[in-house]
Order: sequence, then structure tokens, then C-alpha cells
Amino acid sequence: MKDFSEKEGREILNAIRKKGRDIKFCVLGAGNGGMAMAAHLSIMGFKVNLYNRSPEKLRGIKWHGGIQLSGEVSGFGKIDVITSDIEEAIKDADVLLVVVPAPGHRFIAEKCAPYLRDGQIIILNPGRTGGTLEFKKTLIDCKTDKRIFLGETQTFVYASRSLSSASAHIFRIKNEVPLAVLPAYWIPGVLSVIHEAFPQFAPGDNVLKTSLDNIGAVFHPALTVFNASWIEKTRGNFDFYHDGLSRSLSLILEEIDKERISVASALGIKVNSAREWLYQVYNSPGNDLYEAIQRTFSYKGIKAPSQIDHRYIWEDVPYSLVPISSIGRMLGVKTPTIDAIIHLSEILLRKDFWLEGRTVEKIGIAGMSVKEIRQMVVGL
Repeated sequence: MKDFSEKEGREILNAIRKKGRDIKFCVLGAGNGGMAMAAHLSIMGFKVNLYNRSPEKLRGIKWHGGIQLSGEVSGFGKIDVITSDIEEAIKDADVLLVVVPAPGHRFIAEKCAPYLRDGQIIILNPGRTGGTLEFKKTLIDCKTDKRIFLGETQTFVYASRSLSSASAHIFRIKNEVPLAVLPAYWIPGVLSVIHEAFPQFAPGDNVLKTSLDNIGAVFHPALTVFNASWIEKTRGNFDFYHDGLSRSLSLILEEIDKERISVASALGIKVNSAREWLYQVYNSPGNDLYEAIQRTFSYKGIKAPSQIDHRYIWEDVPYSLVPISSIGRMLGVKTPTIDAIIHLSEILLRKDFWLEGRTVEKIGIAGMSVKEIRQMVVGL
């Protein structure tokens, strides 16, 4: 995988930006988030392709010719190309928006690799922890020689759910979502393109910061693990964030948050605390994390998972907590609370999350010094 010269990259990004509403998007993934994003883009006036690995997931959308959207944005979003053929999906797209759970990032990279063209922008929504680094390593392993712009968001721009096979609901569009590109000097140019559709995206410092500002790592696994009995008894019929969080449980979340911040600090990265993030994204004040979450009204009505075997564990543990712990081990930072949640999650789901998760080896930074890692993500 090659990079552009400064002049070439700037010219390509300017040419895409000047297309305005003629910028062609491809959303990769037709789950809760992918359906919402594809429909919203269409309602805004953009041409949109939608890809999903399994054709069964697309039948309802194909039948209707698009997706009905409700909530903060409402209307019918016509989708131009609805396909399980990755080549057909991405061949004429300027911007590829990857909206699949983190375990699917490597799969998407492998599928896209033979058909990418120079100048395309790929954004992981979100990258979780180490997503862009893993995606790049996968493209290199696939011997891709195309020059692309590759980045990730720190979180997903919507709080959304699919309602049926061809409809979705957006509870809230976040006020601000950091976006970073690898290397970091392409962030302004990529943002100038993305802002045509998403003014909510803001410049992140680099992909280390967006990866370690992964608040899902703090909120999702521990809340799921410690609400296991209630989830199994009610099939998730309670408000996950408001009813599922007690003051005592919030103390565990705060410890996970502290360990995440310590690992980031060892890399020379200043990340927001979970409480700061809630205030910035949702305007939720609070003297502690418990109060801030209880005052996040956008979380009201978001139900708990219907079962323990849920992405809040099988995605957020191996692709958020494991890489944080792995980086911590490499840098000599202890993460006992995070390690405990990983261990408990492995018991609950009977899986080895260290085996399948993103370790420093899998994201391509094993044995590197802090200076070398930072130089790689900045682009020196």
C-alpha cells in the first residue's frame, strides 16, 4: 500500500470535494448503523451504494428500493446499488464508509483489496481500537498497491436501530465525532470531503487518539457482564444505560476508564475521560460518571442486549479491551480491571478473546518504540 505525494493527494481530495452533492458514497454493512447512514446520505441528496456480505439482509431493501428512516431524520432514502458483490459496490465510489462490527474489518479489507482504485477514501465507522492499523496491515498483507486515504471515527455518528428489513430509526445524531486519517497530515483534506455530508465530523489528532478515545470499551462490556442475570431474565427489557447502571457499578466503569487513560498517556496521547466525552457529545453534565450517564437523555429508551452473546462483548472485548491491555503490556502499564472484564467475558461466552482479538502483533506495532509508533501515525 502506497502513499500520495503531498501535491497529488491535495489535488485528488480537492477534486472529490468539488463534486459536492455528486460525491458517490458506498456504505459497507447493512446493519443498524449502515442502514441509518445509507438512508440519511440519500435523503441529503447523495448517490449511495449499499453492500452487505449476506444477500438475505438486503432483500427487504431491494424490494422497497431503499430504506425508510424515522427519528431525528425522517424520509425515504433511495439506494442506487444494493448488492453483495463488493466489486460492484465500490467500483464507482469516492468514499467507502465501513459500518460493520470490528470483527468484520479484516474481512472487508480482504474483500476490497483487489478492487480498490487510487484516490478512494475509506473510513471505519468507528475503528474501535486499532481498526485503521489492522485494516492497513491487512491491505499490505494482500499486497495492495493502490494509494488510498484510510481513517476512522472515534465513535459512530448515530445512536440508531433498525426497525425492520427496510427501515431504521435515528435516536440522536452526535454533536461532534472526531475523525483521524493515517497518516495524520491527510486529516484536513479528508475532512473537507466528508464535511459535504457530515459537518459533525471534527479533526482528531491521529488514529491512536481516536482508537484510545473508544468510549464503548468503557461502557459496553462491564455493563453487560454485571447485568448478565437481568439480561437473561428479561431478555433485555430494561433501559441499558439508565436502569442497568448503579452507583457501585459506575465505580468499576471509572476504573476501566482510568486504565484506558493510563495506556494512552504512555503513548503520549491525551484522551478524554468518559465523563468529559458525555459532556462534549451529549451536553450531559455530572459530578461523576454515574450522574453524567443518568443525565444523558439520548440514552433513554435504548434497551439492553436481549442476550449475553452480543456485540457488547464479542466485539468490544476482543477489539477494544484486548488491544488496550495488549498495548499496556508492551509499554509496562498494568490494566487489572480491564483484564478482569476480559477474563469474565471469556467465561460467559466460552471464547478465547486474546486469541481472536487485536493484539499489538495483529495491528502491526509489536516491538516498536513509542517514538516509532507516533512517527508512523503522524507520517514522519
